[in-house]
Amino acid sequence: MMKKLSLIIAVLSLCMTSHAGEVFKIDNPDYKLSPFTGMTRNHWVEADKYLLEGAFRHIKSLDDPMYFDRLGDVCYPKDETNKSRVRGATLEGMARTLFMASPLIREDSTITINGIRLVDYYRRQLTLLVTPGSEQFISHRGNRGPCQDLVEFGALGVCFFVCGEAVWDPLPKETRDALYAMMESYADGPTVAQNWRFFNIFVMSFFNTRGYKINQKLMERYLNELLGDYRGSGWYYDVPNYDFYSMWAYQLYGKLWSKFYGEKYLPEYAAKFEKNFNEMYEGYPNLFGRDGKMPMWGRSNMYRFAATAPLAWGDNCNHGWMRRIASGCLLQFIQHPDFLYDDGVPTPGFYGLFDPVLQGYSCRGSVFWCAKAFLPLVLPETDNYWSAVENEGEWATMRANEVRCHYYEGPKMLVTDYASTGAAEIRAYCDYNVDRPWPEHFRASEQYNRLAYNTDLPWMADGKNGEVAMNYVVYNEAKAMWEPMRRYTTTCFVNNILQRTAYPQANQTFRMLLHDIALTNGTLRADKVIASEKPTKVRLGHYALPKKTGNVATKTISLGDGHTAYIINNGEYELAMIGLEGWGDMEFVTTKGLHPESEECVVIDAEATVSKGDRLVCLQLMTKKSFTKSQLRKSVADAKIRLRVIM
Repeated sequence: MMKKLSLIIAVLSLCMTSHAGEVFKIDNPDYKLSPFTGMTRNHWVEADKYLLEGAFRHIKSLDDPMYFDRLGDVCYPKDETNKSRVRGATLEGMARTLFMASPLIREDSTITINGIRLVDYYRRQLTLLVTPGSEQFISHRGNRGPCQDLVEFGALGVCFFVCGEAVWDPLPKETRDALYAMMESYADGPTVAQNWRFFNIFVMSFFNTRGYKINQKLMERYLNELLGDYRGSGWYYDVPNYDFYSMWAYQLYGKLWSKFYGEKYLPEYAAKFEKNFNEMYEGYPNLFGRDGKMPMWGRSNMYRFAATAPLAWGDNCNHGWMRRIASGCLLQFIQHPDFLYDDGVPTPGFYGLFDPVLQGYSCRGSVFWCAKAFLPLVLPETDNYWSAVENEGEWATMRANEVRCHYYEGPKMLVTDYASTGAAEIRAYCDYNVDRPWPEHFRASEQYNRLAYNTDLPWMADGKNGEVAMNYVVYNEAKAMWEPMRRYTTTCFVNNILQRTAYPQANQTFRMLLHDIALTNGTLRADKVIASEKPTKVRLGHYALPKKTGNVATKTISLGDGHTAYIINNGEYELAMIGLEGWGDMEFVTTKGLHPESEECVVIDAEATVSKGDRLVCLQLMTKKSFTKSQLRKSVADAKIRLRVIM
């Protein structure tokens, strides 16, 4: 049935105006209130509707499931005859688009999208969840452990707090009671020991406000465990990684739970979440570029601009800067021609479809987790977040060519802002053991194991022949394969030098000591092999440049004293890599299908055979202009002075 429905929708969509290649347009931008983006609260409302219109192209009646055809080779359901997986994807589509719709419904309960009245559709879908025989029906948890349904019920709990008066309260009592019994069977049960605890909590909290019985003791246990994950400077440890879940999950959920429930019912917990939330502003905004762009870092990058979701909710912050970041990040994607697929739904990927950035727990509808970024529409137009004039915050205080480092001791994380390019970089924790039982391999993949992540230069996936960008790969002779460095330990950050140790999982006898020194136009790498049983081949890559309007240009410049700059330029960025010690060959490597922005990209890779005690030193430079020979020579001379401090 679901397959037939997908085919019918595909045929019908041919008769509609396609969103493919169509980017969001800002009508009547307000450059007085928002001098950098032109985006106001009204434009955010229109962006919300723009995305909902794509989703509701798939809906012709109130009974139609919010199911979207699978794209790529990673997302579920891989077998559409598996009714359980299809039903799970349908629940994700419904719950997550309600995230998108909830602030609009709160403001206008009569709103329609593509001829469908939203409150009618979501009330009907909620009813079908507890209607035996329907495609959407969900049974009680029984003896099941934590599962994806719990996640979506948590989302529904948030949405009920936002628009429950319009969506929940009008339901017949027998329907409400049935939904409570079914959803509470999941909430009053096991969870995953990370941000998932919030899903149990939101369900229980909402039902408590409606007079239903909940497991208060379990809820408080989960609250204490969540607070125990806090590591300072705004960062929670979403075991076993740091990533955007610290923000679009822990910080956002903690703030919303406090606002909707905690301040009234459990104020002592709300106060703790509030303290942690306020500390977020000490550093998190610096992780975004001057233009608001976010780095492609961590898992679930298909949620994209959800990374900005917590920024709006502070009382004592630079609201104009927070909105400038949020609007810039939103436009990073909804004005990208590859963001929407032909069917009007965002592609699973970063910009367009890109399998290397995906995880198997995601389906096509998962992309609408991005809707968290629209929850600030709950705030009125007069709120400081919407009424403050856009500004560039700390970026506006930086001198030309200044580089500013922000180190956070708790998560052992370094964020670097470059005034010369307006880009931000993050160097974060990665120490996941892929040899553990039932490993999640993505947690030690390119999504976490790069030496750095840049807001302008998303990572290239590793190739099978040693093609690598912004990391080391080490050749394993026994397995005849190149393996990336993926087990990092940050030892200190002193004198603007980040020191880490690193090794590849499969060969733990090979270890390196890494030094990252931020320069005004890039990074000086001063690394050393501290353990190796035999001579070993290693490769190091710069960032990769995607092919844009034309081919990526390559050239070399001889700088004297045996130094040569290898340079690539794609019309937007120019990157240079200069070996200073230990490196043998460098080369320009063209790859296909490994980059999120284009089919083809080019990277500069260096290679050497090293033994214990060998040093590997190089410059990795970047500019939005072009390097001159004299600039490159000066960079080499300055680097040699800096090296005296380290080596």
